[in-house]
Amino acid sequence: MTEQSLADRAGVSRSFIKRVERGDMACNIGAVFEIAHIVGIPLFDAEPNTNRLAGHISQIEGKLTLLPKTIRKKTKVIDDDF
Repeated sequence: MTEQSLADRAGVSRSFIKRVERGDMACNIGAVFEIAHIVGIPLFDAEPNTNRLAGHISQIEGKLTLLPKTIRKKTKVIDDDF
Protein backbone atom coordinates (compact mmCIF):
# COMPACT_ATOMS: atom_id res chain seq x y z
CA MET A 1 0.00 0.00 0.00
CA THR A 2 1.39 3.39 -0.91
CA GLU A 3 1.42 6.35 1.47
CA GLN A 4 -1.05 8.15 -0.76
CA SER A 5 -3.53 5.26 -0.84
CA LEU A 6 -3.27 4.91 2.94
CA ALA A 7 -3.87 8.64 3.34
CA ASP A 8 -6.88 8.46 1.02
CA ARG A 9 -8.40 5.53 2.93
CA ALA A 10 -7.82 7.22 6.30
CA GLY A 11 -9.07 10.60 5.09
CA VAL A 12 -5.85 12.43 5.94
CA SER A 13 -3.02 13.99 3.97
CA ARG A 14 0.17 12.25 2.93
CA SER A 15 2.17 14.63 5.11
CA PHE A 16 0.06 13.49 8.09
CA ILE A 17 1.09 9.89 7.38
CA LYS A 18 4.73 10.99 7.38
CA ARG A 19 4.20 12.77 10.72
CA VAL A 20 2.69 9.59 12.21
CA GLU A 21 5.67 7.57 10.94
CA ARG A 22 8.06 10.01 12.62
CA GLY A 23 6.12 9.76 15.88
CA ASP A 24 4.89 13.33 15.99
CA MET A 25 3.00 13.67 19.29
CA ALA A 26 0.73 16.40 17.89
CA CYS A 27 -1.11 13.97 15.59
CA ASN A 28 -4.82 13.42 16.17
CA ILE A 29 -5.08 10.14 18.12
CA GLY A 30 -8.30 9.10 16.38
CA ALA A 31 -6.66 9.37 12.98
CA VAL A 32 -3.64 7.44 14.26
CA PHE A 33 -5.95 4.65 15.50
CA GLU A 34 -7.69 4.62 12.11
CA ILE A 35 -4.36 4.32 10.29
CA ALA A 36 -3.26 1.50 12.60
CA HIS A 37 -6.52 -0.34 11.93
CA ILE A 38 -6.18 0.06 8.16
CA VAL A 39 -2.65 -1.36 8.08
CA GLY A 40 -3.60 -4.20 10.46
CA ILE A 41 -1.79 -3.22 13.64
CA PRO A 42 -3.78 -4.40 16.68
CA LEU A 43 -3.62 -1.75 19.39
CA PHE A 44 -5.88 -3.30 22.00
CA ASP A 45 -5.57 -7.05 22.20
CA ALA A 46 -7.28 -9.13 24.87
CA GLU A 47 -4.51 -11.72 25.03
CA PRO A 48 -0.77 -11.12 25.33
CA ASN A 49 1.42 -11.62 22.27
CA THR A 50 3.18 -14.64 23.80
CA ASN A 51 -0.08 -16.61 24.01
CA ARG A 52 -0.99 -15.71 20.45
CA LEU A 53 2.46 -16.72 19.20
CA ALA A 54 2.28 -20.03 21.09
CA GLY A 55 -1.12 -20.65 19.51
CA HIS A 56 0.26 -20.05 16.03
CA ILE A 57 3.23 -22.34 16.69
CA SER A 58 1.03 -25.17 17.93
CA GLN A 59 -1.28 -24.72 14.94
CA ILE A 60 1.67 -24.96 12.51
CA GLU A 61 3.07 -28.00 14.35
CA GLY A 62 -0.33 -29.66 14.03
CA LYS A 63 -0.29 -29.11 10.29
CA LEU A 64 3.27 -30.40 10.00
CA THR A 65 2.29 -33.69 11.65
CA LEU A 66 0.01 -34.32 8.68
CA LEU A 67 2.99 -34.37 6.32
CA PRO A 68 4.81 -37.64 5.63
CA LYS A 69 7.91 -38.22 7.78
CA THR A 70 10.16 -38.18 4.73
CA ILE A 71 9.19 -34.58 4.05
CA ARG A 72 9.40 -33.43 7.67
CA LYS A 73 12.96 -34.75 8.06
CA LYS A 74 14.25 -32.82 5.05
CA THR A 75 14.35 -29.48 6.83
CA LYS A 76 17.51 -27.59 6.06
CA VAL A 77 19.08 -25.65 8.91
CA ILE A 78 20.13 -22.22 7.74
CA ASP A 79 23.22 -20.72 9.32
CA ASP A 80 22.27 -17.06 9.68
CA ASP A 81 25.05 -16.14 12.10
CA PHE A 82 26.85 -13.29 10.38
